[in-house]
Amino acid sequence: MKRRDFLKTTAGSSALGLTTSLARPLMALPENSKYKATIGLQLWTVRNELKQDKQATLKSVADAGYQQVEFGGVDQGLELQTLCKDLGLKMTSSFINWQAICNPKNKNAPSLESVIEDAKKLELKHLVFGYIGKSFRQTADQFHAHIERANLFGEMCKKAGIQLCYHNHAFEFEKIEGDKTGFDLFIEGFDPENCKFELDVFWVKIGGWDPYRTLKRLDGRVSQVHLKDLKLGSPIFYDESQVPHDSFKELGNGSIDMRKVMKISEAIGVEQCHVEQDQSSDPIKSIYQSISHLHTL
Repeated sequence: MKRRDFLKTTAGSSALGLTTSLARPLMALPENSKYKATIGLQLWTVRNELKQDKQATLKSVADAGYQQVEFGGVDQGLELQTLCKDLGLKMTSSFINWQAICNPKNKNAPSLESVIEDAKKLELKHLVFGYIGKSFRQTADQFHAHIERANLFGEMCKKAGIQLCYHNHAFEFEKIEGDKTGFDLFIEGFDPENCKFELDVFWVKIGGWDPYRTLKRLDGRVSQVHLKDLKLGSPIFYDESQVPHDSFKELGNGSIDMRKVMKISEAIGVEQCHVEQDQSSDPIKSIYQSISHLHTL
């Protein structure tokens, strides 16, 4: 989704101008939450703003109270590394180009070795295998091939001191092999140590599964969680491209109990939580609203 404008300001103004019109942040989370010191934002949320003004956008993220950012790719991380350091934003996680695992024959796909080298330059703790193109997720055999390669890459990451994890969307929850879904195949096939999960509770729920039960089922196998709220009454969708934009809500404005999500996450050993909102008419305002909601929990 494209916004009509980034920020309608005169020369010399920036995204900071918008944040000053909002209440000052109340710090990310209550004192008793283990995630307060590390609450992150997945930068996909502000992708359009970053195209317009990287520094001002990241400044808004920091001013809102987020402690770190999760990159959309290691190349983005290398580009934004200096700005993030200057703003005190920690960098521990990044998505990778999914074709490195699912379509390695593509000459434009980065090698697994080069991804790890770039991740080491950023001193990342997590790499996220976060998507599968539609033509690469049509059969169970394709899923099994991705599992095999993900486990191989996860082992390589482990040797480099990095944890690989898989971020779900909704297509994984459609049945693909008898009564089994693609996500069932991932649970069965991923090595519990070499490839953990970054569970996105929005996509779990819109895919028809219960996010709380899924978290509990994956006890010890979820390294990160995406905090993302879903419009109340939303039907099941498996195709992410068909999900209405207004299905994505600020935390507290939807149907998912974030207090419960974080309580379970802590109990099952989740290391990190990131806020993400794929679609918003005003992403900067949305990230403020979401972090303010977390403060009330």
